[in-house]
Amino acid sequence: MTIQTLDKTATISEQRFLLPGYYTWKEFEIIETLTADAGNLRITYLDGCIEFMTLGEQHEMIKTILGFLLELYFCEKGINFIPVGSATRRAKEKNASFEPDESYYIGEKKSNPDLAIEVNITSGSFDKLEKYKRFNITEVWFWENDQLFLYHLKNDNYEPINQSELLPDLDIDLLVNCVLTPSIIDGRTEFIKGLKK
Repeated sequence: MTIQTLDKTATISEQRFLLPGYYTWKEFEIIETLTADAGNLRITYLDGCIEFMTLGEQHEMIKTILGFLLELYFCEKGINFIPVGSATRRAKEKNASFEPDESYYIGEKKSNPDLAIEVNITSGSFDKLEKYKRFNITEVWFWENDQLFLYHLKNDNYEPINQSELLPDLDIDLLVNCVLTPSIIDGRTEFIKGLKK
């Protein structure tokens, strides 16, 4: 595990580990129970595979700033939304359990969120879209290598898109640039200014 020192405070960077072997849903539930007190450990289950992930400081920083700016956009544009963060999506019959980093119902609450966002500092081991498809989440955004990659569900498959179809007025380049701005206050100011153009 990598340890970085920042101002004499040690922080653990994001790490992923795919547990070898195939596991039934029951075995997954047992492993989940055994690791319940592991703090910042996330567990994803998909078709018998189990992946563990620790959440590092950079991951949490990007996730929080991205969510903050997106929620600012909703408020500025008068779009009703329900933030449900990293609420677990889980169903034995779908053979999947996972937590997005941020997720939102847009408009009213439905059976599943309309938008899910995942921040990937290190590459994952799973087909990153399959788990979302099983829950019919309309749009999935991945933050990777300081960029946002957007996917929209059409005809039971995700297609890459350059512009959100849920939020067609949102300037994705502006959003990314403001997330990467060193000062969150400056990023917010630039974002608001861009929304008013």
